[in-house]
Amino acid sequence: MKHTLSVLVEDESGALSRIAGLFARRGYNIESLAVGPTEQAGVSRLTMVVAGDAPVLEQMTKQLLKLVNVLEVIDLSHIPAVERELMLLKVKADSHSRGAVFDLVQVFRAKVVDVADEALTLEVVGDPGKLVALEQLMQPFGILEIARTGKVALQRASGVNSESLKLRNSGSYLPT
Repeated sequence: MKHTLSVLVEDESGALSRIAGLFARRGYNIESLAVGPTEQAGVSRLTMVVAGDAPVLEQMTKQLLKLVNVLEVIDLSHIPAVERELMLLKVKADSHSRGAVFDLVQVFRAKVVDVADEALTLEVVGDPGKLVALEQLMQPFGILEIARTGKVALQRASGVNSESLKLRNSGSYLPT
């Protein structure tokens, strides 16, 4: 199972290296990593996507908390959270296919950020599923390049779990 971890660290040189090294030494892969400053001076937030079952995740959390610069570790996988990712996608778009690409851009609320004779560069922000869906739909046109940021996430202040609402509205929701 994939887990999204939000890790608050003191903003000091080598903190990211120690965290990455901790995972590497134990043979665990970080599937996605995004790092940036927080609202608090001197503190950065690492948002990591890692794979593993509950015992592995518990062990990793304990190991992270032992590191000097780590202030807090939150597993956002089972609590209401807002998750977003940014993708830049360069796709072939000649005069014949450009209209179809523009139509998909509107459906996904993406932006065209660069235009050339034979290609368009798109910017799309959303949950990772949205990015994958757009990527799949752009495959027939010919994808030239992709760059993705990795997931960033924050716990929802409202406490509303939008994933369970999606399931309920789709008819797939099964009450416990």
